[in-house]
Amino acid sequence: MKKSLGLLLCGMLLSGAGGDPLFAQGADMQPGGRMASNVYSVAAAADLVPKVVKDVSPSVVGIIGKYSGERSSGPDDRYNLTHGSGFVVKANGWIVTNAHVLEGLQNAVAVTSDGKSYRITDTYVDAFSDLALVKINAKGLKPVKFAKSGADIQVGEKVIAIGTPISFSLRNSATVGVVSGLNRSVDAAYRLIQSDTAINPGNSGGPLVNMKGEVLGVNSLKFAAVDVENMGFSIPADTVQYIMNQLLKYGEVKRPSLGLELEESWSAIVGLPAQDPLTVTKVISAEARKAGILEGDVLYSINGRRVTSLVDINELFLSYTPGKTVQLLMQSDGDIVSRKLVLGQGDPLMDMEDDEAGGGADEQAE
Repeated sequence: MKKSLGLLLCGMLLSGAGGDPLFAQGADMQPGGRMASNVYSVAAAADLVPKVVKDVSPSVVGIIGKYSGERSSGPDDRYNLTHGSGFVVKANGWIVTNAHVLEGLQNAVAVTSDGKSYRITDTYVDAFSDLALVKINAKGLKPVKFAKSGADIQVGEKVIAIGTPISFSLRNSATVGVVSGLNRSVDAAYRLIQSDTAINPGNSGGPLVNMKGEVLGVNSLKFAAVDVENMGFSIPADTVQYIMNQLLKYGEVKRPSLGLELEESWSAIVGLPAQDPLTVTKVISAEARKAGILEGDVLYSINGRRVTSLVDINELFLSYTPGKTVQLLMQSDGDIVSRKLVLGQGDPLMDMEDDEAGGGADEQAE
């Protein structure tokens, strides 16, 4: 994956560092004096913020543990800690967080909003998506409510981030902003939600929620540089639930793979709105070789869906499974051809040492 100035929120920690409608009667008037019931009221949304925070906070946890990375000065360094955030998805103690929150974390505990601490007993990590699932021995917890699949999120919509910024003593801090953009592709395997909600080191793994108290995504990274302000990114709820369900069912994510190394065009890398195809730089799997795919071929579409970036393929494969046969529209030796390919399993589009090897870990922006 490409590097940029994007920073995973937990990566900067090492110094220790629903319900009610959003549409208000009387917000607008239609001819004849009839009130419009579908006009968004900023005032109404603002009034909902305290209620949403109150409703969602019991589902949000802080995650803290001893850091075993390069900064460690020895086993007796009691202050060598790092922390992040998470939220309850099952009443019996399953919690979603970011994979990078758990990286280098030992003897981790989760602290609920009422101040109770629980040792993390089970951990499932998917580095490719930067998502993880952990388990604590607790019952009767309050799980979050996810926004419905395909929810109509709007740019400008008010959102709230809840988490544990900077200091673990600041658990369940809430900040408010708006959705700044959708379908962003920055330092991640999947498309992200951009918001201007203030998120800081330690907010990683916490929820981004709408004014119905529904989780829209997991706060995961931000741009941090001189003259850069309020540019945070969250993994969308649909992606989170896909990864979560796979981890709960299999203990891993069974991703389909083309068995190819693909190179994006210059336009796709820099974010220009181009329709350039992807170039095959290496044929990895036996199935791909059997399909007649060669190095230097270019890929235009999968099952009729145009793909111009690696993220396009990752997003498409959220609804596919290994073993499925797909139709590829390609150009080979100057000719437009159609190839049938049986999808393998592994981290998609990652270099593998051989046909049976799984994909490598996603490069993280630090």
